[in-house]
Amino acid sequence: MTDVFISYARSTQNLAERVGEELRALGYQVWRDDELPAHRSYTEVIEERLRAAKAVVVIWSAEAVKSQWVRAEANVAREAGTLVQVRVDETTPPLPFNEIQCVDLAGWSGEATAPGWRKVADSVAALAGGKAAAAVPPPAAGGGRGVGAAAARKLSVCVLPFENMSGDPEQEYFSDGISEDIITDLSKVSALEVTARNTAFTFKGKAVRVPDVARELGVSHVLEGSVRKAGARVRISAQLIDGATGNHVWADRYDRDLTDIFALQDEISEAIVSALRVKLAPAEKSAIERRGTASPDAYEVYLMGRQTWLRGESSARSLEAILRLARRATEIDPDYAQAWALMAFAQATLRLRHDRKDLDGLPAAERAMALDPQLAEPHAVKARILAEDGRTEEAEAEVQTALALDPESVEVNEAAAYQRYRQRRFADAIPYYERAAAAPEAPIGLSGMLMSCYAALGDKAGQARTARMSLERAQAALAKDPNDTDAIGFGACAYSVLGDADSARAWARRAMLIDPDNRMTRYNLACALGADIGDHDGALDLLGPYFATATAAELAHIRVDPDLDALRTEPRYIAMLAEADARVGGGAA
Repeated sequence: MTDVFISYARSTQNLAERVGEELRALGYQVWRDDELPAHRSYTEVIEERLRAAKAVVVIWSAEAVKSQWVRAEANVAREAGTLVQVRVDETTPPLPFNEIQCVDLAGWSGEATAPGWRKVADSVAALAGGKAAAAVPPPAAGGGRGVGAAAARKLSVCVLPFENMSGDPEQEYFSDGISEDIITDLSKVSALEVTARNTAFTFKGKAVRVPDVARELGVSHVLEGSVRKAGARVRISAQLIDGATGNHVWADRYDRDLTDIFALQDEISEAIVSALRVKLAPAEKSAIERRGTASPDAYEVYLMGRQTWLRGESSARSLEAILRLARRATEIDPDYAQAWALMAFAQATLRLRHDRKDLDGLPAAERAMALDPQLAEPHAVKARILAEDGRTEEAEAEVQTALALDPESVEVNEAAAYQRYRQRRFADAIPYYERAAAAPEAPIGLSGMLMSCYAALGDKAGQARTARMSLERAQAALAKDPNDTDAIGFGACAYSVLGDADSARAWARRAMLIDPDNRMTRYNLACALGADIGDHDGALDLLGPYFATATAAELAHIRVDPDLDALRTEPRYIAMLAEADARVGGGAA
């Protein structure tokens, strides 16, 4: 009987051998494809061992993502509930595997005490009988509490997104903000492993069973709760649950004035730590209580602006609303680094996309960096500004700094991806776009950029997969707002990739009827008609008004966008681009 099956690509064979050795040392029966018998069918043996395994460790790498074998094996494990994922480079597991926790084993050389390896061992133990958990030394006396089967493991927590109970969907920015802050607070406790925000938020809006969440993520505990905000009052209910038994470890309800919101968050985080019997170092307690702002008013205004930014709304009107909210937050608290970073994003985007020459995001970004050197997002926006000025090496340095500070940030990964896209390094851009697009609140435009990258590489499977993702997100957005032209535009693009030209044209007509002046929707529809349907005249008709107002930054994008390659020899395209270049003082195509 096989306990553990290891799936990998040839480039990671050495790591697969180390993983196998460590698991065998813990008493498991481990199988890799180097043990194929000479007298039996290759595929027959693999399928037999794969389906018999209690745990399947999939090692994701750049090569593995492209391997049909690895993907197929991972899919069998996912469906069977036996999947344990690790990655060894910057590669993000492809959909749907990126919705499941993936342990980072980059640089691991076989140390049994390494945090990443401990997480792998715990996951295998949960699936294959607890041998690894029993083999891990218990914490030092006084350092932990025996809580079910997790007692011998390092405590780990997933904070599920708190439910918005305010009766107003627009209040979700507040409940999401509370959830994120509790995740951030608990992440500062060295004795806890905390599920990343992007992974935890994949469960948002879903009816889930806590034991299922705990098993899927390999965590010992799950925190869930709700937020009800009404006027100047807020009520928060929270409960910490043992993932193995489903029993409540701690629960409480708080009813406070909004002015007490930060003290309330501190209270909840410290109550969780106390319930788990974790010793909180003085420096960790201070870190939990240290926030970006001490003003509840600035905090709420910032959360409103950030929610709009995360939707990916690109109109000048939406960006100006974000800018007003960010400015208001910094007026209330001039030392609020996150609000300065949000202001920088809005200013830079208005300048680059809407030709607002009176705005410059760089001072706001640098202000944010000065206030909080550990904040990643201002480095991401600075990278975009530097890249547009042709300072590519400096821009890449900012991207690397941002990635080191927060490798999970949507904005940071988007900046890293776009830097590579603009250099037509589409294969290098894909892992970053995949990671950014995997975030539950990721703008729909990121899946559009992924479609473009896969199309440029001739990867039909990747293109179709991301088209389906775009269409699903477009339909979800339209269920909330039937007049969301950004969603309609990307839905049309998805239909064109999937070969449904009639639906693509119907959605394009609908978008233009609702908002014919939406420049970005015009551009995206033109890419779909030109690249996927072959309707060059229709594409050029859509591009005419776009070229007439395109900024220098947008013209730079046009020159590298592979979706327009099919139009580049068209006389109308050449003439429109030349006129636009002359207007902005740009260069040749």
